[in-house]
Amino acid sequence: MPELPEVESLAHFLRERAVGRTILGVDVVAIQALKTFDPPVTALGGLTVTGVARHGKFLDLDCDGLHLVIHLARAGWLRWRDDLSGAKPVRPGKGPLAVRVRLAPDDEGLAPGFELTEAGTQKRLAVYVTKNPDEVPGVAALGPDPLADSFTVEALKRIVGGNRTQIKGLLRDQKVIAGIGNAYSDEVLHAARMSPFKIAGTLTDAQIADLHEAIVTTLRDAVERAHGLAAKDLKAEKKSGLRVHNRAGQPCDVCGDTIREVSFADSSLQYCPTCQTGGKPLADRRLSKLLK
Repeated sequence: MPELPEVESLAHFLRERAVGRTILGVDVVAIQALKTFDPPVTALGGLTVTGVARHGKFLDLDCDGLHLVIHLARAGWLRWRDDLSGAKPVRPGKGPLAVRVRLAPDDEGLAPGFELTEAGTQKRLAVYVTKNPDEVPGVAALGPDPLADSFTVEALKRIVGGNRTQIKGLLRDQKVIAGIGNAYSDEVLHAARMSPFKIAGTLTDAQIADLHEAIVTTLRDAVERAHGLAAKDLKAEKKSGLRVHNRAGQPCDVCGDTIREVSFADSSLQYCPTCQTGGKPLADRRLSKLLK
């Protein structure tokens, strides 16, 4: 799933390539992806992309005051095309293509643009056309951005204070902190040397400060690594930069212990016992049920 660093990099990528260009049209192939009807998606035709922003995991293309807001969900991605002039029409229900955005030709006659694709059967990619991004429910409900200047140690202390949620779940809650998902929550907790099952409200002031440092440093480092990469290269860069996420069974780069996994119904987490849980493996609920 694209998280804050990847979405920030995609926003930067589009600022360099799409800003200043006129939209020729937006083709919605997967009808379920379009979540709004007024203004209609056809209203984007003829408008110029004047800016690209990020809200948590949402991409926001400002088109002369009308906004195309995109959420890539778990299996979605953005693919840039240098020339879409020869692209064949795609029928709904055929393949992973969900939306195609066509831009005006450049001086060389190439008509660039980008396609939104989504793998798998759970189609959750979402596109909104709105006059105000805050009208998108997911954007309106977002918590503070962890890369904003206002996200201080004191701000994090207010967030975790008295909260009985496990810290892993709290970090993933977009209404609490915007932009962190399953992968980077694993990375943050490893950097903070903290158990994913620790109750948020039990953190000491020193632990909150360490967690804040881990959040900001982990995300900023990931954004920096992805800076300047083409959209097609971001997935590989993310995978190569992860220390614990999706590395179960491999040695921890910090201490050498074996990275372990806890599986849930629709997701899993990875952690290092030595670095995070005092050497004690966490109970894997799914495995425990199988052994009964």
